[in-house]
Amino acid sequence: MSRVAYVNGRYVRHAEAGISIDDRAFLFSDGIYEVIEVFDGVLFDERGHLDRLARSAAELRLKPPMGEAALKFVLREVVARNRVRFGHVYLQVTRGAARREHYFPAADTPPNLVVTARPHDPVAGDAKAHKGIAVITLPDIRWKRPDIKTVSLLPNALAKQQAKEAGAAEAWLVGADGFVTEGASSNAWIVDGEGRLITHPADSSILSGITRARILEIAAVKAIRVIERAFTVAETYAAREAFISGATMLVMPVVRVDGRAIGDGAPGPVALALRGAFHDPMTSVG
Repeated sequence: MSRVAYVNGRYVRHAEAGISIDDRAFLFSDGIYEVIEVFDGVLFDERGHLDRLARSAAELRLKPPMGEAALKFVLREVVARNRVRFGHVYLQVTRGAARREHYFPAADTPPNLVVTARPHDPVAGDAKAHKGIAVITLPDIRWKRPDIKTVSLLPNALAKQQAKEAGAAEAWLVGADGFVTEGASSNAWIVDGEGRLITHPADSSILSGITRARILEIAAVKAIRVIERAFTVAETYAAREAFISGATMLVMPVVRVDGRAIGDGAPGPVALALRGAFHDPMTSVG
């Protein structure tokens, strides 16, 4: 079956989809995006993703392409047309196409909206989680507003490539102060020697992950103590457990950082418990 994409009011074959070469996302990375998990045909944590999309748009003074009800319809239609039961839907909003000038185009310039969807194998994800992944640490060279989910991801891509070349799945980014901020495409977590869950606070140094918020909910229900503070690379090496989180990997245990085993070098019970409870409605406090 051919994949279907939504582009500015039209559902088209994915291979034939396109937007103007004058689009500002292409020229200036002037756009925002979201990735939403599709779980058993349902857009999981959709509310959080749409709220974050609206916040990103407001921060960049970017005009919404349509109302929320219409956007929800488009998201579901793309999922249905691609017959995705388990997978992800990707949406991107840009400031539109205009003459190449750094300042914003005329206020009546229509934004561009693109939505795509693709399936994934949840069994493969679970198998990966029970094996665990390796992470490396790198200097955080991103701009100072990673809390805005923009399409400007070149520093992230460079970090991911360096991780891949080192045989790792992710890079944890370390600020000039020596503290871990987050991963190149994920939030970062450790479990300390006392069993406390530690993650960087949701300030302007990190993207406030929707999956991150879900983990905090689960931890509250399971009475896992959480400390939202920055932690160092040295603390990571000494941690009992470590893991990353995000819409595409949920909770993914980290078993090695910079070549050093974390804990006993195997996925830890806290990370696996959080992953196992992720879609359980009984672990929601909302």
